[in-house]
Amino acid sequence: MEIRAEVGAGDPRGDADAILARLDRIPVWTLPRSYLAIIGVGYFFTFFDIADIGYAMPAIATEFALSGSEALFVALALGLVGYVAGSIVIGAIADRVGRYRTLIVTLTLTALGSFLDATATGIVSLSLWRFVTGFGVGADLNLVSTYIGELAPAGKRGRISNLTFLVGILGQALTPFIALALVPNYPWGWRALFVIGGLIATIGVLARFHLPESPRWLALHGRLAEADAVVRRMEQGAAARGIALPPPQPTAVSTERHAFPFRALLRPPYGARLALLAAMWFCWYIGNYGFLGDAATLIAAQGFAVGSSLLFLGVGALGYPLGALLMALVADRIERRMLIFASTVVWLVGMLLIGLNSNEAVLILGSFVASLALGLYLQVAYTYTAELFPTRARSSGFALSDGIGHTGGALGALALPGLIGATSFFTGFLGIGLTGLLAGLIALAGPRTSGRRLEEVSS
Repeated sequence: MEIRAEVGAGDPRGDADAILARLDRIPVWTLPRSYLAIIGVGYFFTFFDIADIGYAMPAIATEFALSGSEALFVALALGLVGYVAGSIVIGAIADRVGRYRTLIVTLTLTALGSFLDATATGIVSLSLWRFVTGFGVGADLNLVSTYIGELAPAGKRGRISNLTFLVGILGQALTPFIALALVPNYPWGWRALFVIGGLIATIGVLARFHLPESPRWLALHGRLAEADAVVRRMEQGAAARGIALPPPQPTAVSTERHAFPFRALLRPPYGARLALLAAMWFCWYIGNYGFLGDAATLIAAQGFAVGSSLLFLGVGALGYPLGALLMALVADRIERRMLIFASTVVWLVGMLLIGLNSNEAVLILGSFVASLALGLYLQVAYTYTAELFPTRARSSGFALSDGIGHTGGALGALALPGLIGATSFFTGFLGIGLTGLLAGLIALAGPRTSGRRLEEVSS
């Protein structure tokens, strides 16, 4: 059923056009900078959680008497299944009920899931709680990129998204050090790791109550007075900073929306974009989750102690924030699809270095280069994904692209140990390096987005 926004006797599309024209003329972020930090805290937990299971798994496998890649895969992959389900289900809900309310729900779910992870008594309960955690994490990752993209100015969208991501990626950079202090030294260390994640997520939930709703979503859904209030606040922020705003230049903005947001993705050009992005993320996540989920265990299997393998990855993880910072400097200066491709080249180099397994220094260097690539790639690719879909189905489009792509993550978590067992350590890491490079090549086929209004890109 098609629905159109209506307000009073006026033309709702014209009103929406005017509000979005006013929004798009604001050249910088004029809402409180604390909002970016609040979003960053939630992001911090997301990446803390993505990393902590990989660092906890060696100790979990010992305590629960797990053996072989299949048992480890169950514990890891069910979190990914939850991730995909949460992203798709809550992504569709966010297109119907709004970004703000669902951002509260998603982080609440992740906090609950992380606390429950710490109570696991075996493979069944661990898998169940990892599903719950993944359900919230997948949806939250989707919504953060959608939300920031809809508030940020076109010319600064990449930079602002990456600066927010920089706060979040610190979670992935700090996780190995926290894990190193806890997991090898205490039998309950892995449980404490999950409790810490739950506490971080709880702080993020409480802080998010201060955030505004996306004015783009509000305008689309006919809540024009609320959209006007948010944009007016942003205009006042610009005036307070001495920024003279140019006259708004309204352009036609579709107010069409559907009871079932996925319907919009069946129309050109969105179907082709969905296929391209799903393929890109599928190839990327094969190596991403193979590395994050299995690397600590696989390196330990090469004869290094668990603590040593965590240390190698922990020192290397300093590359995460550096990559995010570097990308923030160039995200709006170079076309995003080119930046995605360049990041995957760096990834391949990191995988080759790890695969050499020649000595401790090379392992650390390889881990650093791989982490640098992750910091470079992730947010620019998230931003690019959200940009390619219309507001009426932006969260749903991101969810399907990223959700389908995550099946590659499950494949990578399962296949990497098996590939190494059947061939060699080097061949395994070469394989996930090449799948990452393939993701970059696929991205080159996408449309140009840098510096363009969302409605222009997604029309």
